[in-house]
Amino acid sequence: MADNDPLASALSGIDNAERVGHLTQTVEPASNVIGSILEVFYDRGYIDGFTRVEDGKAGKFEVELKGAINQCGAVKPRYSAGADEYEKWEKRFLPARDYGTLVVTTSSGIMSHYEAREQGIGGQVLAYVY
Repeated sequence: MADNDPLASALSGIDNAERVGHLTQTVEPASNVIGSILEVFYDRGYIDGFTRVEDGKAGKFEVELKGAINQCGAVKPRYSAGADEYEKWEKRFLPARDYGTLVVTTSSGIMSHYEAREQGIGGQVLAYVY
């Protein structure tokens, strides 16, 4: 059966692996969006790293976990957020102010909501992690 939402499956797999204490998780299929979201997770200190492995098909990511994720997930539907509306979405998806990160896609690429707020640009909320 085909996977309807690879991003949601990837984040669900990472969340489940963190809960049971695994040190690595394989995320497949690989995509540029998932890679960019993993880059934000790495930059914010939620994972130790990740590598893309080409398997002759779509590829996959080997994610090194460090036990820093309490919960992560995809946001569906993908809500639009203006540059001054990130606090509204923080209240909805994160447990406390300045605790956790929203991952947003903007005209400047995929980044954390902290970077987007600093640059003064809006976008669509893709995922959350705390």
